[in-house]
Amino acid sequence: MIPLIDFIIHADKYIDLMIVNYGFLVYIFVFLIIFIETGIVIFPFLPGDSLLFVLGAFASRGELSLLVLIISLIIAAFVGNITNYLIGRYLGKKVFSRFIKKKHMDKTEAYYKKYGDKTIVLARFVPIIRTIAPFVAGVGEMPYPRFLSFSLIGSFLWVIIFTIAGFFFGNAPIVKNNLSLFIIAIILVSLIPAVVEYFRVKKD
Repeated sequence: MIPLIDFIIHADKYIDLMIVNYGFLVYIFVFLIIFIETGIVIFPFLPGDSLLFVLGAFASRGELSLLVLIISLIIAAFVGNITNYLIGRYLGKKVFSRFIKKKHMDKTEAYYKKYGDKTIVLARFVPIIRTIAPFVAGVGEMPYPRFLSFSLIGSFLWVIIFTIAGFFFGNAPIVKNNLSLFIIAIILVSLIPAVVEYFRVKKD
């Protein structure tokens, strides 16, 4: 089994091996990673931003189709969000009601009714949070049509931005020769909003 951290940091090497050995199946593999990372609340540690960047770099070399990647991964992210939302909506309260007071559940529901649209879009760009947000939106009973529309916007922007960034910059010599460092940098930069929000809430 591939150690997860090694796969995240050296995703380019593993993706390259998959392309050589399995060809088209690599699209199914990365589809499942994005779907699971987004759709199953217990898997927030799977690669997201960095994986999209690396895939964009492979597309720029002609080893993968940029169009197929963008379409399939937007679908994976969007369907994953829906799955996570439905799990939260229909199972979340039954699970959390044993551990969380009703007043906190009511506050969560009120928050998502008022601010859920912005949260769903912005959370897409923050590791871990993007996995938790759809689940909490379901628990908070955010109106389903609003969730769908803003989830689609977030999924579209996320996949487009990181994949296109990899397509245009992933093969620049300074990036290609130090890709592991750039992947770590992408992860750290992506976590900044969550850290800032944590200290803001703690201060309040």
